Amino acid sequence: MKGIATDRSESPSASSGPPPASADDVRFMRRALELAERGAGRVSPNPKVGAVIVRDGAVVGEGWHAEYGQFHAEVAALQQAGVQARGATAYVSLEPCNHTGKTGPCSDALIAAGVSRVVFAAHDPNQKAAGGAARLASAGIEVFGGVLERDALDQNAPFFFAASGADRPFVTLKLALSIDGAIVDASRQPGWLTGDEARAAVHMLRAESDAIAVGIGTALADDPALTVRLAAAPRRPPLRVVFDRAARLPLTSQLVHTARDLPLLDFTNGSRPDAEAALRAVGVETVTVGSAVDALRHLGTRGIRHLLVEGGAALASSLLEAGLVDRLVIFQAPVILGAGALSAFAAFPSQRAAQAPRYRVVEREALGADLMTVYAVSGD
Repeated sequence: MKGIATDRSESPSASSGPPPASADDVRFMRRALELAERGAGRVSPNPKVGAVIVRDGAVVGEGWHAEYGQFHAEVAALQQAGVQARGATAYVSLEPCNHTGKTGPCSDALIAAGVSRVVFAAHDPNQKAAGGAARLASAGIEVFGGVLERDALDQNAPFFFAASGADRPFVTLKLALSIDGAIVDASRQPGWLTGDEARAAVHMLRAESDAIAVGIGTALADDPALTVRLAAAPRRPPLRVVFDRAARLPLTSQLVHTARDLPLLDFTNGSRPDAEAALRAVGVETVTVGSAVDALRHLGTRGIRHLLVEGGAALASSLLEAGLVDRLVIFQAPVILGAGALSAFAAFPSQRAAQAPRYRVVEREALGADLMTVYAVSGD
């Protein structure tokens, strides 16, 4: 039985063990991660997974998990490779599964196809599905794990967060800011800070989320619909959520007008029962909670794994202060709004620079004239 090697290239203190991943291993794994993104919005609660089959240095098959309940990435790639998979190397962005669910075990499919080597990025944290690497090794297949593991963990961060036993959703906080950190100018009139490409990226974030939330301040100022419009429709429309302690959400708002067609949840503190009853009468679900922690735990009980919060300033600061944000996505527009503009973090407690936490940059990308930066707030 062959063992399972692990890439130690990111562990400079490691003095023994297998050699680090080769340049080809990294290149083909990066392609597997790119393919995985094609399942965005269509596979939840499953993770996004991509696979590449390589024989004699050439790609002979590619696949990805395209739809919940359909073929996993390995099977799709093996189907494209056909007989050329025999003796080939399979690159998979997540450890091949070892259980029968809506589809059969991918580990068995790889064994049956006759691959000689399997390289994966991250171990599967799901106890029911894990063990694929050991199953492959027991069949005499060379197995190498941990290639671009950090990238794979970031790609499916909500999936890994849920698998850790968390009782709340993974929270992504999105903010659009000026260069000087403001979310709206001194006039307080709503308007777009960012351009078309950045707004399309926000809709991709929405499509990948199980729920989208705003504070009542944003609901009143912007009258948002919180729907996915500038990206491919997700498998399930995200639940729309408003943090609205005093039940001030107007009955004339876009959110309320569409509540009978698209689910809308209003979190209140129970202080205005008549207003809550009026919201319920037009199809809005109201839930009384004592804190943001209670609200997130309630969402967790409903199977919400990934919550996208789109502001505003008060909600953003309160969630950050409470340690309830896992990813912070900043869309920075190339404008300065100056005196009187509302800072995105005006309500956040002051910190000394030397003690303020330094967030890891997960991703940074230019979107037209705007800059998107994704920060890891929780975890490593």
